[in-house]
Amino acid sequence: MSAALKVLSVAPRAKHTATIIFVHGLGDTGYGWKPVADMFAGEMQHVKWVLPHAPTIHVTANGGMPMPGWFDIYEFGSINAREDEEGMLKTMHALNQLITAEVDAGIPADRILLGGFSQGAAMSLLTGITTERRLAGLAVLSGWLPLRTKVKAMMNDYAKKLPIFWGHGKMDPIVKYDRATMSLEYIKAQLGLNILVSPDKVLEGGVEFHSYDFLPHSVDDKELADLKSFLKKVLPPQD
Repeated sequence: MSAALKVLSVAPRAKHTATIIFVHGLGDTGYGWKPVADMFAGEMQHVKWVLPHAPTIHVTANGGMPMPGWFDIYEFGSINAREDEEGMLKTMHALNQLITAEVDAGIPADRILLGGFSQGAAMSLLTGITTERRLAGLAVLSGWLPLRTKVKAMMNDYAKKLPIFWGHGKMDPIVKYDRATMSLEYIKAQLGLNILVSPDKVLEGGVEFHSYDFLPHSVDDKELADLKSFLKKVLPPQD
């Protein structure tokens, strides 16, 4: 049994009726996304944010340097690079533990959103379409679909009805834009998900995709505004 993740929790400002679990990228910590949680809190006062911290691992593509990471990366850039399946499965288990903890605390799974950036986005997508629970939705920022050859057999019954926000910068030098578009084409062709959902239809399931012309491996105000609109739709206030 892997150790439970350490997390930073950002408490709701009103009655807690929904939770966002947001997973940071390589080399970061949960603290890197606390400003976003704080920024959104005024319009989403019922939401608790859970910002997990990745364990420290040795990253092969960075010369074996130890840093926070959700799985090892053997080489940067290639969509067909060898993948750290063991590390990914460990992280999936750990993220599912966080979801279980929220359900055990009284928050229904369909009031829990899982999202992330870069490595965290890849793990949020993989976990969200394979977990046994129907979540409120997923948010994939500068991410991709890992374990492409195995995910179809792992996919849950809810995946096609899952609202998914996906944002990616066209100038991303780390997770290149075509890695996102190739992932989306695979998701459409092999997994049967709709990848061209308009924002007003996303609650019916599928991917609401946003590209950002001059955005590198980062987020900007436009993407955060689009993300907030999506989050408010999938996690509206409840009495």
